[in-house]
Amino acid sequence: MLALNNVEVIYDHVILVLKGVSLAVPKGAIVALLGANGAGKSTTLKAISNLLLAERGKVTKGSVEFMGARVDGLSPSELVRRGCIQVMEGRHCFGHLTVEENLLTGAYTRSGGSGVIKRDLDMVYGYFPRLKERRLSLAGYVSGGEQQMVAIGRALMSKPKMVLLDEPSMGLAPQLVEEIFEIVKRLNDEQGVSVLLAEQNTNMALRYATYGYILENGRVVMDGDSNSLRQNEDVKEFYLGVGGSDRKSFRDVKSYKRRKRWLA
Repeated sequence: MLALNNVEVIYDHVILVLKGVSLAVPKGAIVALLGANGAGKSTTLKAISNLLLAERGKVTKGSVEFMGARVDGLSPSELVRRGCIQVMEGRHCFGHLTVEENLLTGAYTRSGGSGVIKRDLDMVYGYFPRLKERRLSLAGYVSGGEQQMVAIGRALMSKPKMVLLDEPSMGLAPQLVEEIFEIVKRLNDEQGVSVLLAEQNTNMALRYATYGYILENGRVVMDGDSNSLRQNEDVKEFYLGVGGSDRKSFRDVKSYKRRKRWLA
């Protein structure tokens, strides 16, 4: 459904951020894009959703294909109309609008009558019953978890085939994080929405994704199915917080990092 082929991204005509990133998301899959802060996860999603120009960034090499067609030259709104939408990092909502008004803005690019939109609004409320309770509240005054639900629900109102989900766990309590991931899994199972999930919480992401790519310094350094990544010793050490068997103390981290296979 989605394919990045050797994508390179440069900011301000100088700063090379992505260095030949290639990945694929099959139809109906949840694929995780993993890595530390600054690895290039958000830039990868913005390269797909064509939001780089707003930050003086540009895809300078490679291609992005969605549903078999090249899309890196489209505007963000055209890509949304084709069925691919990004949920930005940081729970971006229109704070001066109500929860329901925020959700309805997600249907802006759609054609069809009010009856169809009302049906989809009810569908969103079915997945996020808390939003129905808060539908008349200003989005700027609801909790962080509820704002994240608004952001995902608003994306669903565009009737997407694929959602690019950027750091949904950021700043949320563990219980809320699990609740949101469970809803994303339900949407994938029941609505057939494919998901590319950029996430620092590697443990949580690999519980719900079927496949994962690990980014480091703008490059894909490892990929594989979720089980194989969870069992990999380097992934355990650097992303799952499980100490290596040969590390005796925290002081050994610096020397161990030199043995990281993908940095060799």
